[in-house]
Amino acid sequence: MTSTLRPADPTEAVQRPGRWLALSVLVLAVLLVAVDATVLGLATPYISEDLNPTGTQLLWIGDVYSFVIAGLLVSMGSLGDRIGRKKILLVGATAFGAISVLNAYATTPELMILARALLGVAGATLMPATLALIRNLFHDPRERSLAVGIWGATASAGTAVGPIVGGFLLEHFWWGSVFLINLPVMAVLVLVGIRMLPESRNPDPGPWDLASVLLSLVGMVGVVYAVKEAAAHGPAWDSLAVGLLGAAALYGFVRRQLTLPAPLLDMRLFRNRGFSGAVLADLLTILGLSGLVFFLSQYLQLVQGRGPFEAGLAELPAAVGAVAAGLIAGRTARRWSVRAVVSGGLAAVGLALAALTVLDQSTGYPLLGAALLVVGIGAGFSFTVTADVILSSVPKEQAGAASAVSETAYELGAALGIAVLGSIVTGVYRDFAGPAGTPDAAHESLGGAVEAAAGMPAESAQSMLDAARQSFVDGLALAAGAGATVLLLASVAAWFMLRHQKLESRP
Repeated sequence: MTSTLRPADPTEAVQRPGRWLALSVLVLAVLLVAVDATVLGLATPYISEDLNPTGTQLLWIGDVYSFVIAGLLVSMGSLGDRIGRKKILLVGATAFGAISVLNAYATTPELMILARALLGVAGATLMPATLALIRNLFHDPRERSLAVGIWGATASAGTAVGPIVGGFLLEHFWWGSVFLINLPVMAVLVLVGIRMLPESRNPDPGPWDLASVLLSLVGMVGVVYAVKEAAAHGPAWDSLAVGLLGAAALYGFVRRQLTLPAPLLDMRLFRNRGFSGAVLADLLTILGLSGLVFFLSQYLQLVQGRGPFEAGLAELPAAVGAVAAGLIAGRTARRWSVRAVVSGGLAAVGLALAALTVLDQSTGYPLLGAALLVVGIGAGFSFTVTADVILSSVPKEQAGAASAVSETAYELGAALGIAVLGSIVTGVYRDFAGPAGTPDAAHESLGGAVEAAAGMPAESAQSMLDAARQSFVDGLALAAGAGATVLLLASVAAWFMLRHQKLESRP
């Protein structure tokens, strides 16, 4: 990918007025995407009760947002190069706010899935543009380093803000309110962004290749769908066919990028072992975490009976650990080594997930809180250092492409995690043995069982809920074990792939 930023005089860049206010606009976009990704877990029991989705539909509600973002990040980053990053950011922000209303007022599971998919399209326009605009705002290395650190810390903070704000709203309003909070944030982003953000585009980008866009989207959605269906229902000819179609589309995407004079994604980036190792570490880390986190909110509410606000507070240690570790990760990696910090962080997350395999219905919060804190610290160290490695492993003019790949790995890992680990939970849960007369809807999801219990005799309802909750906890523990295995394997892979990697020295 060609350079997307014109050289600028550092002195002039440092004197650019309003650059920190402009940064606050950009981190608003990051915060909103992070909040929207985490708040859904708390709202899931309420959505399940109101819309009555099947277990498969519930998984699609959770993961289609990430599917679409993963499939479109590189394409939207390339589009921003052509029409202007400020323009695509503001258009995407406006669309994000409008589609949030559709999410809030969805009346059927199918409409909710569609609304989440459209929100993914809008979200894909935001993330690539923000980091590229930060590079255009801050040419001084010290200021740019601080700005990127604030950008990353905001994403971690969003994992804390989402559950807490979402929990407060769910206790006082209906579930759609967790989407309507996007509106005032997007309004501020657009109004301030129009005035404060500089425009940035590639003066000679080449044509935007629509065939590559379609190949990447079809490829990612097809492969992840096949994995999800196979994990939930076992191998089947229809899911295998979709998976093969997706794999063929991704192969076609790669071949096409190698032949285009101005590709959407420069595949030569992956020849750098440090770059590939960092991207793989990010993907496997999120894969191991996301499916578990998606169902942990349901565990706290539907199994342990916590309110949504209390459940949000219960998940706070993970975000606190991530922010704290992120602030010292670079210094730690320079003192020890990149691979020691990344591998150690991944191993810590894996061991914390392994501790959650002993979960039962009455597990006390000290174990949960300690495990979440360790997860946050390990992930904060790993993600911060791998982000720096990804940016420093490629020429500066290719930093935009590198950032898009990093974000794609993150979103694809989230989609695969919810698909694979979520399907483990669902698969175990469906087999619970309830009393005679247990409705079929109770076997679809734990939220469905809670709703069905309201129409059953008290004794039968309690018996069914006990069996359903135990089965859900069994599935969650098995998913935690699978996630721990993935993270420990990722730790070993990072140790070898990140050998000799060093962070850039900051003046």
